[in-house]
Amino acid sequence: MEVPVLSGDRVLLRAMTDDDVARVAKMNAVPEVARWWPPREPDYIRAKLTRADLACWVVELDRELIGFVQAYEEDNPEFRHAGLDLFLHPKAQGRGLGQDVVRTVCRHLIEDRGHHRIVIDPAEANSRAIRCYEAVGFRRVGVLRRYWWDHAEQSWADGLLLDLLADDLA
Repeated sequence: MEVPVLSGDRVLLRAMTDDDVARVAKMNAVPEVARWWPPREPDYIRAKLTRADLACWVVELDRELIGFVQAYEEDNPEFRHAGLDLFLHPKAQGRGLGQDVVRTVCRHLIEDRGHHRIVIDPAEANSRAIRCYEAVGFRRVGVLRRYWWDHAEQSWADGLLLDLLADDLA
């Protein structure tokens, strides 16, 4: 997947490079991020750069790296859609920046990549993320029971499937 530079209202998304991997891994290990994203070794994150099915960006605010976002595409014509995942450093949370990131990536996936539907699947307990996605226009589809391994609780936990149709983008 191509990874163009994307400009939001306040954030800039640029292709993640090998030089960013250590900083992304360090951010991934911050407790507020690691609660929802298991901390990963730099080699795991670096491997994302070689995957043809992923687009990986780092999020910058005033030239400071504040987050990571990845998007993927399902290209089967009967089920074509895109999906995304992201995290922001805690110091960037609570300021509407997540909405800017999500809106910017969704706009790219809809307008530039031609998708009519985008999905995201946060942990059902991650209310901050869910509020962000719903503010952009995502709607709840349903609960994915015992969907992901919650490494903090050491048990299977529910996820929430949300989707956004092109006409829903706020």
